Amino acid sequence: MTVDELLPQLRDLIIEACHIQEDVPDIVDADAALIGEQSPFGLDSLDAVEIVVAVQRRFGVRIGGETSGREVLQSLRSLAEYVAANG
Repeated sequence: MTVDELLPQLRDLIIEACHIQEDVPDIVDADAALIGEQSPFGLDSLDAVEIVVAVQRRFGVRIGGETSGREVLQSLRSLAEYVAANG
């Protein structure tokens, strides 16, 4: 699966896994911060755990270690690139 195919799937997965009730635009800046105040999703570090678990379940991709987890969860694009490369 390509990064472009994964972006909308991961957007929807994040909304579902983190139980986001607010409206999230259909098109999210794939390079925006995934976690933190600038996140279009309004996610925090606890949500990061939910994302890791959801990605592992849906795509069978393991995101391990604090350092690699931070890098992978920098943005929607970095997450999609990781899943595409390791899925």
